[in-house]
Amino acid sequence: MSDRNAGATTVAVVGGGAVGVTAAADLAARGADVTLYERGSLGAESSGRAAGVLYDAYAEDVDAALAARAMERFRAFDRSLPGFSFSPCPYVIAVRKGDPDADAVPAMVDRMRSHGRDVSLTDPDALADRFPIATDGLAVAAVAENAGWCDPASYVAATGRRARREGVAVETETAVSLLGDDGAALRVDAGGESGTETHAFDAVVVAAGAHTADVLAGAGVEVPVVPYRVQALTTRTPYDGPMVYDATAGVYLRPHPTGLLAGDGTEPVPADPDGYDREADDWFVDSVAGTLRERVEAASETDPDPERAWAGLCTATPDGDPLVGPVDGSNALFVAAGWQGHGFMRAPAVGELVAEGVLASLDGTGADAPESPWIGAFDPDRFDGDETFEIAEGMSVEGRVGE
Repeated sequence: MSDRNAGATTVAVVGGGAVGVTAAADLAARGADVTLYERGSLGAESSGRAAGVLYDAYAEDVDAALAARAMERFRAFDRSLPGFSFSPCPYVIAVRKGDPDADAVPAMVDRMRSHGRDVSLTDPDALADRFPIATDGLAVAAVAENAGWCDPASYVAATGRRARREGVAVETETAVSLLGDDGAALRVDAGGESGTETHAFDAVVVAAGAHTADVLAGAGVEVPVVPYRVQALTTRTPYDGPMVYDATAGVYLRPHPTGLLAGDGTEPVPADPDGYDREADDWFVDSVAGTLRERVEAASETDPDPERAWAGLCTATPDGDPLVGPVDGSNALFVAAGWQGHGFMRAPAVGELVAEGVLASLDGTGADAPESPWIGAFDPDRFDGDETFEIAEGMSVEGRVGE
C-alpha cells in the first residue's frame, strides 16, 4: 500500500461507475486512504449507458429519504463540481385509460406527499394546458416537481476528478479479484511484466454493477444480484417539455441536448455482463417511436428516427431493493449493488451512505447497532445468495406504491 496517508484506514473500491466513484471520493473526504479499481475506464459500463433521469418521487419512506438526499447533492454538485450540470425539469407519471394501474396512482401520490415529496395529482386536460405533450387516452397523471436530468457520463468523470483531488488512487484498466481466504485482500492484475500483485486493505467495497456477483464469488460469497438488459435512444425531435413516464406503454422520455432521450426496453431475463448485445433492438426502436408520436407534439409531425440507440444493463434482486452493507457477517467486505434501474439517480446518496457505513463498521459500529448508518432494508445478508426469482420491471406504478 502507498504511504500517501500513513496511518489512515485503507479501503479498496471495486467498480468505477457512479456509485463506486462517489463512495471513493466520500471515503477519502472522510480521511480514508482509498484505491479505486476499474477494469476498464470510469463510467464505461452501466453508468455511462444510463438515462440520467432524476427524481425523489418514491412512496416508500427509505427510498424517498435516499432519493431526496441524492437530489440535494446533485443540485449542490451543479454549483460545486466542475464539469457537471443538473437541469431542473418536472417529472410526469402518466397512465392510460383501461390500465388497472390507474386506480393505484392517487394512493401512490398520497404516500409520496406523506414523505414530503412535492408531487400532485392532475387530470389530463390540466396536464395538456401546462406542458407541450399530448394527453389523449390518459386516465390520470401525477407531476413531481423536484426532478431533473443530467448526463451520467459527465457525473462519473467529474466525480472521478473529485476523487483524485481528495487523494484517491484511481487505477483504471486494472482487473482485480478477491482472495477467497481474506475478503479484504485483492489480487491485482498489474499488467505487463509485473503480473499479479496482492494488496491487503482494512476494507473492500464491491460496487461492480453487473459484475458484482462474479467478483464476490471469488471470496466464496453468493449474492442474488442478476443483470438484465434495458435500452434507450436519442432523437433530434425538438422538445422543451417535462420528463414523462408513460407507465402503460413502459416508455420514459426526457429533454436531451440534441432533442429527446427515450427508453426502457426492459428484457426481464438474465443477461451475460460480458456478452450482451449493446445495440438496441429494432422492436424497441419501433415501439418508442410510436409512443413519441403519441405523446410529443413535435414527434407527431416528424419522423422521430433515432440519432443513437443502445442497450445497457441494470441489476435485479429478489425483492427489488438493493444490497448495501457488509456481506457474510464481515466488517471488512461490503457490497453496493442491485439497483433495479434506479442506481444512477441514487448514487450521490448511496456513495455517502457507503462511506459512512464502512468507516462506522471499522470503528466497531455493527449493522445491528442502533447508531449504525446502514439501512436495514438493504442488508445483504437478508438473502442466502442462491435465490432464484423473476426479474421485475423497476419503473412501474405498482413498484412505486409499495407495501
